[in-house]
Amino acid sequence: MIVYADNAATTAVSKKSIEAMLPYFDKYYGNPSSVHQIGREAAKALIEARKTVAESLGAEEREIYFTSGGTEADNWAITFAANLGAKKGKKHLITTKIEHHAVLYMFEKLEKEGFEVTYLDVYKDGIVKIEDVEKAIRQDTALVSVMYANNEIGTIQPIAQIGKICREKGVLFHTDAVQAVGHLPINVKDENIDMLSLSAHKFHGPKGVGALYCKKGIKLESFLLGGGQEMGKRASTENVAGIVGMAAALKQSISEMTENEKKVTAMRDKLIEELSKIPHSILNGHRTKRLPGNVNFCFEGIEGESMLLLLDMKGICASSGSACTSGSLDPSHVLLAIGLPHAVAHGSLRLTVCEYNTGQEIEYIIEELPKIIQRLREMSPVWESIIKEEK
Repeated sequence: MIVYADNAATTAVSKKSIEAMLPYFDKYYGNPSSVHQIGREAAKALIEARKTVAESLGAEEREIYFTSGGTEADNWAITFAANLGAKKGKKHLITTKIEHHAVLYMFEKLEKEGFEVTYLDVYKDGIVKIEDVEKAIRQDTALVSVMYANNEIGTIQPIAQIGKICREKGVLFHTDAVQAVGHLPINVKDENIDMLSLSAHKFHGPKGVGALYCKKGIKLESFLLGGGQEMGKRASTENVAGIVGMAAALKQSISEMTENEKKVTAMRDKLIEELSKIPHSILNGHRTKRLPGNVNFCFEGIEGESMLLLLDMKGICASSGSACTSGSLDPSHVLLAIGLPHAVAHGSLRLTVCEYNTGQEIEYIIEELPKIIQRLREMSPVWESIIKEEK
């Protein structure tokens, strides 16, 4: 049996998304900037896709800019907000310690360029406190960037409340919603969001395409220079097929969200319940304020990499954290930020399921994972010392 439980890394492209894309590879393949018929058909598809993405977020069409993915959207939003602030003498930025590296590395870059960054703590449940955000905002604060839901431990942040504080203080608010869009109901107006990043491949769309929402009235600066695409803000011929596929996948995800959330949450809770029975297991993140399909545990006395290899031998596809840093030997910065010791954080496992998974697959994971953990612990001197300390 092959069980794919790594949906936070990427999802399978849905049939509806594939079907929507096909005509733009071999029939309406024109450049949307061209004036001829085939080009006009491509341009028309972009208009419809932009409308679909906007409606899914409670936004307006002219507030949606297509990108190559979530990383570009994050980089664009943060760079723009920092530069805008600098022009007004505001060079203080705020984010959290558990952001995706697409956000953290950009803030580190800005620090080297003379900006001051406050990295907010999160607590054991992985959630930032609203009062900490409010206390951190200063007269010279240009931007607050807090992710909607964490890509590793799945915790959902109080975005609407944070957005409200930022709106009252006159500070731009950006959220990396790559893991949340298509899985949680989001309305950028109701939640006081100024800028939002998303990526298609997290909700059954194609890889290499995403979007940035930027609130009307904010004069977004150009990110790529060249042609006049994306309302003159992002040069580069649009990935029409990918954008169409993203819109189709998002529309389907939104329409099926209630049904999918119920199914996926039940599978998540089953995994959490059963894996919690394993001795010296630690559930990472808030028990309920987490993404429907996210399960993240640490198992003391073992190495996460060995666990992943043995799971793979059993046909179970999982991860130990962000796929973007899977080659790193360092423990997850997210797990360290919630207070886990290095030794414990090394034994992490992230299982992320979606509506394509089945109850039979969940039972298979529950059956095989404890055996793997036991096998690794039997070979581990660390586990032996843990047992001795208990006696």
